[in-house]
Amino acid sequence: MLRTAGLREIYTRNDLIVLGLGVMIGAGIFSIAGRQAASMAGPGVILSFMIAGITSLLAAICYAELCSTMPVSGSAYTYTYVIFGEVWAWIIGWSLILEMELAAAVVARVWSLYFAQMLTELGVTVPALLSRPEGFDLFTLLILTTLTGIVAFNAKVGLRALWVMVSAKLVGISAVIIIGSLHFNAGNIAQIPVDPAPLVTDADTLHSTVFGLLIGETHAFGWFGILAATPAIAFAYLGFDIVTTAAEETKDATRTVPQGMIRALATATVIYIAVAVVMIGMVTYSKITQGAPLADAFRLVGETFMVHVINITAVLGLTTVVFVLLVGQTRVVFAMARDGLLPTQLARLSGSHRTPATATLVIGAIAILLAEFGPVLTLEQLVVIGTLFAFMIVSAGVISMRRSMPDLPRGFKVPGSPLVPALSIVATLWLMLNLQVITWLYFVLWMAVGVLVYQLYGRRHSALAPTIGRHRRPQPPKHQTRT
Repeated sequence: MLRTAGLREIYTRNDLIVLGLGVMIGAGIFSIAGRQAASMAGPGVILSFMIAGITSLLAAICYAELCSTMPVSGSAYTYTYVIFGEVWAWIIGWSLILEMELAAAVVARVWSLYFAQMLTELGVTVPALLSRPEGFDLFTLLILTTLTGIVAFNAKVGLRALWVMVSAKLVGISAVIIIGSLHFNAGNIAQIPVDPAPLVTDADTLHSTVFGLLIGETHAFGWFGILAATPAIAFAYLGFDIVTTAAEETKDATRTVPQGMIRALATATVIYIAVAVVMIGMVTYSKITQGAPLADAFRLVGETFMVHVINITAVLGLTTVVFVLLVGQTRVVFAMARDGLLPTQLARLSGSHRTPATATLVIGAIAILLAEFGPVLTLEQLVVIGTLFAFMIVSAGVISMRRSMPDLPRGFKVPGSPLVPALSIVATLWLMLNLQVITWLYFVLWMAVGVLVYQLYGRRHSALAPTIGRHRRPQPPKHQTRT
């Protein structure tokens, strides 16, 4: 096989499973379920996890087919380039940049808070400058600087560290499930909220969901609350698609990437639902707190030692999330730069490890600026909408590619196509409609800026610039062709 400007192969199937678990299992397992149970879905949060998991699985199957056909860097960006052309590829690439860059900043900021909480629980006084919800803090700078350097200069060392940290956090999560199950009370799960609580006031339509406005109903709990909680819970599953960005660095990628991605997602889904069931079973949803729901649940049942286990596991989990986000973001930017849509300097490979160090350093620097000076903790839903948009386009790509390139070799095929991809599109769009109106407005603004950047730079510097505008199906850029 010949790859132009290719990356070094370092990943196996098991590495990809660890990569997927590294990014999907983070603080969300300790906080998202509790927050959504307490404020939105009650015990129905378990159904919210199932709905989000099924939607993610449908999208993952679609990713698997396209990745097995085009096992190169770039993930949804590359697939869209080949299937729908450069303009749509840019739009998806721009959406992925929003997703991963903002996610890295959000998670790094949360890592700082959890790290400070862990130290405080151990009796260590943490000065405000080291960790705080807003403004500059040193812990955020520390985690982003360290992981950016590892990803930029020695991905192999980062992979070994990832194995250790993922293994350790799985041990911690196992302890949560086992100890929590000893205090399980089925009556807590069967408890139904008596009266739906108002979700927003009439004057606060920006923070209502789009679906809620369409049907004139915006309240927490009940079926509406379960559905409204699902997009927030989908944030926990986001990241399985990042596994496909490592395809160019994976051995026998046409088979191993689909297997690694789907197995990682299935494992994460089981773990998330198990933790949600245990937490809701330990204490009634009305007693769950918003700040540290799982840790406080263990306090209520007298298992105070588990608070330390949860804090340490959360810190490890968030570390791996930031690491994998940086890896995935770098590969998307690398692919876009290699096609000329971003400055080609970002596609340079450095050192014997052949890593896109320049792109990684730029991405890390932007993440630091966002995390330190932007209100990232209030923009979490933007990560979700950017990812769901990519899911929808990839699912549509499977249908289109089956018609336009039916004879193209595929290492994996979506069963029941076009029905399954169509279901993925509908389910993804449904989650998007359950996001807040203000999130949609921010997303439209970001995409408008992206179109402007493409017109001013990407379109003029594209590697396929001479063919733009001709009435023919775009062909894969040179680096996407394997022989």
